[in-house]
Amino acid sequence: MAELFAFLLSGVTVGFIYALVGLGFTVIYNSSGIINFSQGEFVMAGGMSAVFLMYAGVPLGFAFILAIISVSVIGIILYKLLSISKDSSHISLIILTLGFAIFLRGLAQVIFDKQLHTMPSFVGDGSFEIFGAILSYQSLLVIVVSLIIVISLYLFFKRTKTGQAMVAASVNVDAARLMGINIKKILVLNFAISAVIASIGGILLTPITSTNYEVGIMLGLKGFSAAIIGGLGNPWGAVAGGLLLGILESLVAGYISSEYKDAVAFVVLLAILFFMPGGIFGNLKAQRV
Repeated sequence: MAELFAFLLSGVTVGFIYALVGLGFTVIYNSSGIINFSQGEFVMAGGMSAVFLMYAGVPLGFAFILAIISVSVIGIILYKLLSISKDSSHISLIILTLGFAIFLRGLAQVIFDKQLHTMPSFVGDGSFEIFGAILSYQSLLVIVVSLIIVISLYLFFKRTKTGQAMVAASVNVDAARLMGINIKKILVLNFAISAVIASIGGILLTPITSTNYEVGIMLGLKGFSAAIIGGLGNPWGAVAGGLLLGILESLVAGYISSEYKDAVAFVVLLAILFFMPGGIFGNLKAQRV
């Protein structure tokens, strides 16, 4: 029983990171209808920036803030690139985000390097026992911060005028524009928020699994899988999809083999697309393309 609980806790920790990446996909998709395949690179950029700022002697807390700001600027740059090509088809814009991801990956090799890097735990190397399973303080921090982000986003969208304007713009852009909502400002904010969420996930994950210029590829794909599993466009679905994915991966790695861990996301994704195309919490919509 203790072993099972340990796998579950491990899965929840990683699952929350997938959930944060999935939330980033959801925030941008709801505002623009675009799937941002640079989202995983935002995670990588957050972790790598924090590591190298720390290497440069920047105090840990200040390094985190600078890394988050840097990635949010990257998110805004991506928006600017997309806005230049706003008359292009959605497929062209999605391909642009993919090209931007490749560019960021190459840039990371030049600015940083190709080696694996890690950071010390932000809350010490201690741990505690829950029902016989050991949970490190860093893993607990990932869970707590992720919950704070999810709840804060919910309150932001529900209780603030800016958040409600963002929701209105996601429902009907033309109606929102007629009501006086600045759509350009909303889109910039959405891309910045998406990048901030991803960068925080990358920073939190680095002390647990390390980071390098390539980590964004798999994290982005798994975050996208989480968003699809929960129902693309549904923030709570992205969270649920990320947790489900993380737990299944941990169970497969623990009881079968870690070699099959990365395949879990795509097996589950295919199953969802075949049997529940709208996702677990989404609505099935038919569209002629």
